[in-house]
Amino acid sequence: MAVSQTDEGLEKSAMLLLSLGPDAAAEVLKHLGPREVQKLGHTMAGIKSVPREKIEALLSELEAHAAKGAGLAADEEMIRQMLTKALGDDKAANLIGRILHGGDTSGIEALKWMDAATVADLIKNEHPQIIAAILVHLEYDQAGEILKHFSDRLRNDVVLRIATLDGIQPIALRELNEALSRLLAGAAANVKKAAMGGVRHAAEILNYVGQAAETAILDNVREYDPDLAQKILDEMFVFENLLDVDDRGVQLLLREVQSDTLVLALKGASPELREKIFKNMSQRAAEMLREDLESKGPVRLSEVEAAQKEILKIARRLADEGQIQLGGKGGEDIMI
Repeated sequence: MAVSQTDEGLEKSAMLLLSLGPDAAAEVLKHLGPREVQKLGHTMAGIKSVPREKIEALLSELEAHAAKGAGLAADEEMIRQMLTKALGDDKAANLIGRILHGGDTSGIEALKWMDAATVADLIKNEHPQIIAAILVHLEYDQAGEILKHFSDRLRNDVVLRIATLDGIQPIALRELNEALSRLLAGAAANVKKAAMGGVRHAAEILNYVGQAAETAILDNVREYDPDLAQKILDEMFVFENLLDVDDRGVQLLLREVQSDTLVLALKGASPELREKIFKNMSQRAAEMLREDLESKGPVRLSEVEAAQKEILKIARRLADEGQIQLGGKGGEDIMI
């Protein structure tokens, strides 16, 4: 299975940082966000040794790339176009609002560096509406992990509020500042309403809370509003939903997935989904995958779920980029 451009870029970045030494690398890492630091740290930890020739080739590539560069200047419209093209309309709108309109989320950034248990302990005694406003600023998987640390009653209440949230008003941001105290700073009086929350946001978070919690939460929402619960369900996308992705989409997805991750994920897949995966691979690749599945011993459920989540992240990214449709129509076959 081919190595994705993202993985290749991560490896090159990790090697470059290792070659810089701790002091210079630390200066670079200061300018990155929590997700980037975590990914780079994990990649660096997995690098045992790099031949000198490979380092020299990497530095030559970097030098050639830098030589092509020129002075840069970006206006608001350029930033808007770049982010929209890279992230899609919905995600870009959220980020543009924070970057260009001065959204007061600086304190939220501090939460992104904390583990889920710490954040949950920090905010669990706040009003559920404030907790909901906090969670919609975090990555879906982190928000899902935080929810696992709440009581059933609080968890259900918060998800319900996220699903019915249609934006963050300035007064809500002020309450966020008060709730997070020193983690949040600055006034939010001039902040424009940000397009956050809603059914899609609640569904994305629930994709990461685990099946038992997911069922309990949706049952609670269903008691409150059956139509809302169904809307959330319609927006959710779980691993077995790959059965609804057309063959062309599955083939594109498989190009991005590492072999070890696919084997782990399929350990917990239905026979129907396994066959769909097999038929969208070359005969030789399918035979190798079958052999790997048969020879793979028992694995933990947590490992299977983690692998499936990793593949679902790739699927959502490809969908956001317009490359595949989640549950779309058939297309031309692409053999890999």
